[in-house]
Order: sequence, then structure tokens, then C-alpha cells
Amino acid sequence: MKEDPTLERHFKGHKDTVTCCHFNPNMKQLASSGMDSTVMVWNFKPQMRAYRFLGHKDAVMSLKFSPSGHLLASGSRDRTIRLWIPSVKGESTVFKAHTNTVRCVDFSADGQSLLSSSDDKSIKLWTVHRQKFQASLNGHVNWVKTAKFSSDGRLVGSGSDDKSLKLWDIASKECIHTFFEHSGFINDVEFHPNGTCIASANSDNSVKLWDLRMNKLLQHYQAHGSTVNSVSFHPSGNFLLTASSDSTLKIMDLIEGRLFYTLHGHKGPATAAAFSSTGEYFASGGADEQVMVWKTNFKGDEPVSNVPKASKKEHVHKFNVDSNVQPEGKQVSVLAQPKDCSAPECEPVNVGPALFNLPANQTNQIDQRTNPDNTKDNIFNNHATTTPLEPQSIPPQLAATLEHMVGQLDVLTQTVSILEQRLTMTENKLKECLDNQQMISLQIKPND
Repeated sequence: MKEDPTLERHFKGHKDTVTCCHFNPNMKQLASSGMDSTVMVWNFKPQMRAYRFLGHKDAVMSLKFSPSGHLLASGSRDRTIRLWIPSVKGESTVFKAHTNTVRCVDFSADGQSLLSSSDDKSIKLWTVHRQKFQASLNGHVNWVKTAKFSSDGRLVGSGSDDKSLKLWDIASKECIHTFFEHSGFINDVEFHPNGTCIASANSDNSVKLWDLRMNKLLQHYQAHGSTVNSVSFHPSGNFLLTASSDSTLKIMDLIEGRLFYTLHGHKGPATAAAFSSTGEYFASGGADEQVMVWKTNFKGDEPVSNVPKASKKEHVHKFNVDSNVQPEGKQVSVLAQPKDCSAPECEPVNVGPALFNLPANQTNQIDQRTNPDNTKDNIFNNHATTTPLEPQSIPPQLAATLEHMVGQLDVLTQTVSILEQRLTMTENKLKECLDNQQMISLQIKPND
């Protein structure tokens, strides 16, 4: 018998809106990012305090654990991407990725590639272990809010403020299809676990599912009363979790094509939501600065990976192909009082440059005591390609010079961008003048 979801834990630590949340695949940690420029890593082991990673200079818009769980990527309004080791040492490497806000980051299933999307209208591919730029996917004409890999790593789906959802072929680096049938901005996308469809969260309050084989709309849910900010598939592929600015989380039953649950817990917009890799739990974050962990309780049937191919197809074929599925059927509102975690032992540990002044052996002892299962990724053993947060490793004068150079480069980048905009405006004005002159010349007839 299916039971209702229950709110299990309630985390406090962010000082502004939570923008994203993601479970470590090892199910020992949950990470969240916020407009307060921090990355929080919440540990599920008893007596282990949370880590507050300090390093980004502006709002952190997105984060994602690598498939192994040994790395955590974050993208920020400061235009950088950071790769962290999610331990108390907080080691990270940082690289300038875009010329504007980084909106989304995502790892490929093999953990070798990293995807980023930005307000500079581009999507970029990187190698993880060297942070080497691979390719840029250009085609959107407005901010690219989200970009995700398909489970097999062959496709990328992206959503933009230009109201289009694009599909990209990784091998050719070309856009292979564009869904234009959106009336609002696209805030989030995610591929179905079996890779045959993709879901989008939209600013017109809707959630849409698209069939990637026929390139047509499968389901359309108009269940929210405000912008939908996030979507996440249950690992079984049978349910879809959404978070909205109407303060609610909703779970859609994709087999029946109806609204399954409505959950209330956040005071204010719910801005992020994600199922765990097992589907046993899901997390949410909101403008109320809260991170909540819910227990799913209902069974999601067999995971997609264990379902025969024929069953996979059957699941998708059962999706209601009507392009306007209404949220009818069972609607359950789950009202819960979260457990408070504001005691001193729950206070997060600030992880920043100061911690790196500890002697190496003492830091290692701290790391082994607090996270004995942690293993380092090769990226942090390659000193030629990393930028650890150790301010004393660079002479102060050189650091100041480098900072000044970076600032000047940013000014040059902004200047070039402004010049490009002005050139475009001038070209448009010139074209308009020429068109007007041609019209006038056609209207004026010579006097006999």
C-alpha cells in the first residue's frame, strides 16, 4: 500500500534563497547552493556538522555531484565554475567559464565531461580532469537557464529565455531539433531515465514532456499557480517532481497522466527539487532559505535500469498523448512541521581560505576523522591544472597584480560586448534608413 511522503529533516544554514539541491550518489550527503554565494554540504551521518564552502564571489546558481560522488561542481554569477572535494578541507579548483552568469552545471554519466550553460547565451563542454574547453554549443538567442546530459551521454537538452528547448548531438556538436511550442521561459529540463523523452519547467506555470523519437508533445501539466522552477524524474521513470513559485512541490503520476501529490512546507517560492538516486528520498529548497529532505514512501515500481526493454517502451507508450492533460484524480496536500536543526551542534562549519593555513598533517587528521570514506579525485593531484584556495601560496604583490589583470580583462570583455551591441544597433538603423529612402523614392514621381 502506498503511503504519503513525509518530511524527515530540515536544514538551516543558507542566508538567502536556495537555488539548487542534489544528493551525493553515495547517499551520505546532500548539497545545496544559494544566492548567499555559498555551497552547503549537509552530512547525513549522526554528529557530523554541515560544511559551508566559501569561495564564489557572487550567487551560486547551480551545483551537481559527479557520478562517483567524489567531486561537486558549482556554477556562479561570478562567471566561474568550481570543482570541490566535498569534505571538511573544502579543496577546490576554479576556472573562468563564461562571460556572464553560469546558470547550470551537469556531469556526464561517465563523469569525464562537464556541461555549463550561461547568460552569455552559450553552452560549453569541458573535460573534468583538466578543465579543458572542448566545444561551445551556440544557437540560443537569450539566456540559457539550463542544460543537461542524457543518461547515455549522447544528447544535451537545453532551455532558454528565448522560449525554446533545444536538443544537441554531442558527437557532431550540432542542434538536431528545437521545440518552439513554449509560451514562457524555460527554467529547467531533465531527461527521462530511459532517454526517450525530456521534461521542461516553464515560467507559464506549466510542465511539459516531449517525445524525443517523434519530436512531439506527450504530456502537458497546468498544475501550478505560478512559475515552475525545477523538475526531477523518479529513478523508476513513473513520477515527476516539480517545485514552483506558488510555494508548493508537486508529484505527477506519469503513467496515469495526473497530479499525484501536492506538498506544502516552504514559506514562499519553492525554487529547487531533486529525487535521490534511489528514489527513496527527495529534497527541496526555497526562498525561505530552507533545505528540506522528504521520504518518498510510495513505491515507484522497478527502477528503469532493471526493467526489460519492452517494459521501458510500454511505460512511455502509456503516457497520455493528449497535449493538454489536466491535473485530475488524487490530489493530496501534505502539511508537515519540519524538525528544527538550529542547535549549536548543527551549526555549519565554515570552510574557507583560513582553514588551509592548518598544518598538512593536522588537516589530514580532521579529514579522516570527519569523512573517512572520502577519496581524492585525480584533478586535485595535478598541481599544474588546479587553483586551490591557498592565499599564502602566491606572493601578495603577484596576487594583487593578477587580480588587477583579471579585472582589466573583464572590463575589456564588457567593452567589446557593448561595442557589438552598438554596432548591431547602427546596422539596424542604417537598414531602416535605406528601406525608408527606397520607399520615398518609389512614392515620388517625376513631374511631367
